[in-house]
Amino acid sequence: MIRVGIGFDAHAFGGPGPLKIGGVVVDPERGLAGTSDADVALHALADALLGAAAAGDLGEHFPSSDPRWEGADSAVIVTTVVDLLARKGFQVGNCDVTVIAQSVRIAPHREAMRSVIARLVGVDAGAVSVKATTTDGLGSVGRDEGIAAMATVSIVSDDPRAPRRPSSDRS
Repeated sequence: MIRVGIGFDAHAFGGPGPLKIGGVVVDPERGLAGTSDADVALHALADALLGAAAAGDLGEHFPSSDPRWEGADSAVIVTTVVDLLARKGFQVGNCDVTVIAQSVRIAPHREAMRSVIARLVGVDAGAVSVKATTTDGLGSVGRDEGIAAMATVSIVSDDPRAPRRPSSDRS
């Protein structure tokens, strides 16, 4: 069985540095505001994984009201979600992450991000795509007020514990 999930996250600039995206420091001075380290790429990825497994969302599992997540490394969030999926009988098939930023450049860090994400979700780096785009000056991201990310993932299972579509009688 193959399932697909989509995730999104956005954070405004203004938090303490360093700026981490995809588990990689891309700017030691700037930072994004958020409860954890505000890594938009890893948050979008974790949300996509939860969605694929129909297992809720980031706010449910990692509420901003819980002091355990204050300043937390988003890698912990991703590995916690991957462990949750494994308990449900799923493993990650592939990941496609798009970072939306006006001034932050992803290309110099792309391969490091792919390696980090691959390690966190337990796949080969060849199953991880990291892309970047801008909004050509449109909106808050275009005004360089923050960064957003989207992720699409597939999860797979041959495990009988994994939730399946109910069979229907078509007679």
